[in-house]
Amino acid sequence: MVVYKFGGASVKDANGIRNLASILRQTGGKTAVVISAFGKTTNALEKVLKAWMEGNNGYREYLKEIYEYHQSVAAGLSDEKNNLRKGIDRLFALLTEYLETKKGEDYDYEYDQVVSFGELWSTTLVADYLLSAGHSVEWVDIRNYLITDDRYRDADVLWSESASRIRSRFARSGKQIIVTQGFIGGTAIGTTTTLGREGSDYTAAILANILDAEKVVVWKDVPGFLNCDPKWLDGAVRLEEISYKEAVEMSFSGAKVIHPKTIKPLHNKNIPLYIKSFLDPLSEGTVVTSAPGDAYNIPVFIRKENQMLISVLPIDFSFVMGDNLSLVFHVFMVQGIKVNLVQASAVSINVCVDYEPQRIRNLIEELSKEYKVIYNEDVEIITVMRHTPEAVQKVISGREILLEQKTRRVVRFVVRKEPQN
Repeated sequence: MVVYKFGGASVKDANGIRNLASILRQTGGKTAVVISAFGKTTNALEKVLKAWMEGNNGYREYLKEIYEYHQSVAAGLSDEKNNLRKGIDRLFALLTEYLETKKGEDYDYEYDQVVSFGELWSTTLVADYLLSAGHSVEWVDIRNYLITDDRYRDADVLWSESASRIRSRFARSGKQIIVTQGFIGGTAIGTTTTLGREGSDYTAAILANILDAEKVVVWKDVPGFLNCDPKWLDGAVRLEEISYKEAVEMSFSGAKVIHPKTIKPLHNKNIPLYIKSFLDPLSEGTVVTSAPGDAYNIPVFIRKENQMLISVLPIDFSFVMGDNLSLVFHVFMVQGIKVNLVQASAVSINVCVDYEPQRIRNLIEELSKEYKVIYNEDVEIITVMRHTPEAVQKVISGREILLEQKTRRVVRFVVRKEPQN
C-alpha cells in the first residue's frame, strides 16, 4: 500500500485531474488517494459560511459561483457516454437544503458541516472520472472511518477506533485505487469534523500509519521542499533530503509545503514522505526520513504572516513564572488559540499567534480580567534554520525587530509587516 495526496492546486481543473489519472497509471499495487478541495474552494466556502452566519442571503450567489466552477470542471471531463455532473448535483443539493432549512449559531460547528463539502465534491468527481477512464477505483467517505472528538475545526483523532475501522474498510476493498477525502473526519455519532486548515496532508499520514504504508507521496505545484519561498526571496534551492525533525520545525515555523501534524504518524513507523511535483512527476523531489539530510548546511528561510504579538503582564508586577504562566496558557487553550512563539521574562509573557479576530477578542477580554494586555497587529515571524550571520542579515536588514529568539540551529524574529508598495 502506498498513499498519494493531491492538493487543491493539482486538481483545480479538468487537465489537472487528467494528470492525476496519468500519475496513477504508473502506480502498481494498492493505492490510497487522498484529495483536497479543488483550487480555492475552501476559501470560497468560508465566504459562503460567513455570509450565511450573518443572515446575508448573498451567500446564495457565492454558492452558485462555486457550483458553476465545479460544473465546468465536470463538463471538461465528461463525454457522450459519461455525464460526471450527477454526483456534484446531488451533493450541492444536500448543502443547499442544509443552508436553506437551518440557522447557524455555533461558528466552529457550522464551519465543519459546510466547508467539508469541498472535499466531498472533489473526491466524488475524481472517483467518477477514474472509473469512467477504466481504473479499478472505489470512493470511500472517510467521515465514517477516521473518528475524532468533537473539537470542531481542529479535531483530535481517536486513534484506536479509527485504526479498527480504517483497517477493516480498506482491507475489504477489492479495488486497486481507493479515493477518499483529506481534511475531514467524523465523530462516533456521525457528525462531520475537520482536522485543521490544510489538514489533508495529516489525513494521508494517518492512513499511512494505520495501514502500514510503504510510503506517502504528496503531490504539489513545487519541486519539493525549498529552502525559501521563491515568491519572497530569490535563489531558492531544493532540499533533496531532510530529517523528520527538520520537517516538523519547518512546517511549524510556517513553511506551507506540508501540515505540521503530518510528520509524527510517519516518524512513529519510519514511513518515508516524498514531496514531488505533479507538473514533473519524474523529478526527484524531496524525501523526508530519519536521516539528517545532505543539505545540512544550507540555510532555510521561513516567513509566517498574519501574526499578532500579545504581551501579558501581571497588574501587580508579580513574577509570571509558576501559577501565572499556567493560568495564562490555560486561557489560550480554552479559547482554542495555538501559540506559534512564546518568550517569558520576569514580569511578562510574550506570545505570537495566528490572527483570528473573534478568538483573539475573546482571549483579550478574558485575560484582561486579571492582567494587563498589550499587542501588535500586522507582524510576521521570520525563521532562519541553520543560520549564519550572512543568512540572518539577508532577511532582517532594515526591518523593525520586536522580539528575537536564538538557539544553536534556529533563530526567530518577530518583525513588523513591511508596508505594501
